[in-house]
Amino acid sequence: MLGFLSARQTGLEDPLRLRRAESTRRVLGLELNKDRDVERIHGGGINTLDIEPVEGRYMLSGGSDGVIVLYDLENSSRQSYYTCKAVCSIGRDHPDVHRYSVETVQWYPHDTGMFTSSSFDKTLKVWDTNTLQTADVFNFEETVYSHHMSPVSTKHCLVAVGTRGPKVQLCDLKSGSCSHILQGHRQEILAVSWSPRYDYILATASADSRVKLWDVRRASGCLITLDQHNGKKSQAVESANTAHNGKVNGLCFTSDGLHLLTVGTDNRMRLWNSSNGENTLVNYGKVCNNSKKGLKFTVSCGCSSEFVFVPYGSTIAVYTVYSGEQITMLKGHYKTVDCCVFQSNFQELYSGSRDCNILAWVPSLYEPVPDDDELLHQAGGRYRLFKGGFCPTRFILLSTLNHPHLS
Repeated sequence: MLGFLSARQTGLEDPLRLRRAESTRRVLGLELNKDRDVERIHGGGINTLDIEPVEGRYMLSGGSDGVIVLYDLENSSRQSYYTCKAVCSIGRDHPDVHRYSVETVQWYPHDTGMFTSSSFDKTLKVWDTNTLQTADVFNFEETVYSHHMSPVSTKHCLVAVGTRGPKVQLCDLKSGSCSHILQGHRQEILAVSWSPRYDYILATASADSRVKLWDVRRASGCLITLDQHNGKKSQAVESANTAHNGKVNGLCFTSDGLHLLTVGTDNRMRLWNSSNGENTLVNYGKVCNNSKKGLKFTVSCGCSSEFVFVPYGSTIAVYTVYSGEQITMLKGHYKTVDCCVFQSNFQELYSGSRDCNILAWVPSLYEPVPDDDELLHQAGGRYRLFKGGFCPTRFILLSTLNHPHLS
């Protein structure tokens, strides 16, 4: 760390390199924070979490009880032990509350004045954050599994919606109607995600084992159907153009949008080149996935080597994205984890589980290094300088502590 600081000060290193190195160190040190709680509001499991990208301060949660909660993650008390309080909630007594399980919540990407939620009650709702009233409601014929707004687009306000039907629906927030329908899947759509790099590129995952990339401006729509075998003819015909050998129930772009991660009920995670659809063949080993609906996983941002956080039973598995190495398993929940979200400003992770709890995982702190006066006090004043050369005081004091016969 001191070497990085010195090199940055003298102009030998790009400041971004120091930032990436420190972000990586912090992610590698993630642990359950015993000094931070998230107020428990939900009476059922937590299905979805989202942190607003503007300040990184406010977090939404949606639960199987239909309740939506807004939390303030900032420590305004400045105390070491604190609880992230619920600022407000859309509870069972709210007139516009979802009747069934909330599957996805998402902040409007450009400010905190609006957010969206979708539910098994076949609705997508647009909320005014200040009044907690619905600004618009989209009704569907099928159960809604997932929805997503583009994190980068300033040219359109389309919300992609995946339902129990095989069609992907695009809802326009400006007109208040469903403007597009994307056809090509054969079964329910379990996950949808817009590219963080291109305004009009959308990825969809289905129970038909397929993942498709779409350009929503094109009449035909579909650009690529991902093939786990990269088109090799030697593989079985029935598995051609399938991304997984089971349902594909989760997908997530890397922060730069150059790659796409997918997970399936075949207990596999795959990394794809998002420009040509090629399977990069990175081996993550077995990634346990028994979810019958969408699985919400997340990737880091701003690290030297990016990481992916995947719910794995009652734990969260952490892998390096490009090598497939499993770094650690974060243990703390008592029941199955269904979602997690990464806070990139402080390299923190929040996870939601069927045990009704939201846990905060934060970087471990450096152990405080005692100064020379503290070491001298601990040594009882015993120290000596060796003849024949200079030895740093700290080394001598430590030697005195470890080897009392030297005094």
